Amino acid sequence: MRVLVTGGSGFLGAWVIRHLVAAGVTPVVFDRVSGREKVAQVAGAALARDLVWVVGDIRRCDDVMLAAEGCQGVVHLAGMLTPDCSADPVLGAEVNLIGTLNVFETARRFGMAQVAYASSAGVYGPEDNHVPLPATFYGTYKLACEGAARAYWRDHGIASVGLRPFVVYGPGRESGLSAGPTLACRAAARGEPYVHPFTGTCGLVYVEDVAAAFVQAALQPAPGAQVFNMGGEDVAVGRLLDTIRAQVPDTRLRAEGPALPIAAGQGEAGLDAWFPGRPRTALADGLARTIAYYRIAAQQQEQAV
Repeated sequence: MRVLVTGGSGFLGAWVIRHLVAAGVTPVVFDRVSGREKVAQVAGAALARDLVWVVGDIRRCDDVMLAAEGCQGVVHLAGMLTPDCSADPVLGAEVNLIGTLNVFETARRFGMAQVAYASSAGVYGPEDNHVPLPATFYGTYKLACEGAARAYWRDHGIASVGLRPFVVYGPGRESGLSAGPTLACRAAARGEPYVHPFTGTCGLVYVEDVAAAFVQAALQPAPGAQVFNMGGEDVAVGRLLDTIRAQVPDTRLRAEGPALPIAAGQGEAGLDAWFPGRPRTALADGLARTIAYYRIAAQQQEQAV
């Protein structure tokens, strides 16, 4: 079986590729760039080198269809993050919303039974953790994508599973505002100071847990247009930094800035029933793995100099 992974050059894409291969599935990557460095770091240089990799623009349906030739499923991760959407809302809409429509059109064209796609906890605003009311362009586009998924189920019978991760952390997460927890782990591993860029409370979910859910969503039959919160563990930033300090006592960490514009405590209703036996990594364990990853990376860099 071949599964298209849009946005495969990114952090989450690299982990999804690793999990697809472990499940005996052949991933096909579609991305606007050809760089395979993140996949090599996460899944190994040999795997990254041998991947079928198609460079194109998610905003062009023909490009997506070209990449999807011979694929039986899709994990759609390509998108612009919150700061970039705020800086250029029109481009953000083209990439995040039009790009998602192109993925569903491609699934319809090739007779794919379902689509697994990345929504976001950003569909919630800062005041309400039950009713989606996004306060950012990014969250607005993601909520529109969920509506489009429902329309494709109603009009064309294309099933879908959308996952709404909150803050995904772990080895390789180094861009975007919510990369703070991972960058704090990297700084601790390197013995460097770090100012975490937001305060407040957020849901933290380890990347391998998210990747495993996306792979299951792509492979497991799922009638309807399903959407699930995937917030992980609600954690105050102060507790996050204290947990890192407990593992690296001499680290120099502090936090500044406002809380993320997303209400915590959303819950994960229906997620366990839909994904029985899914992995759930405890915060201390996920942080330990992330710190260990960056320690090894720092040692390898020193040896290479």
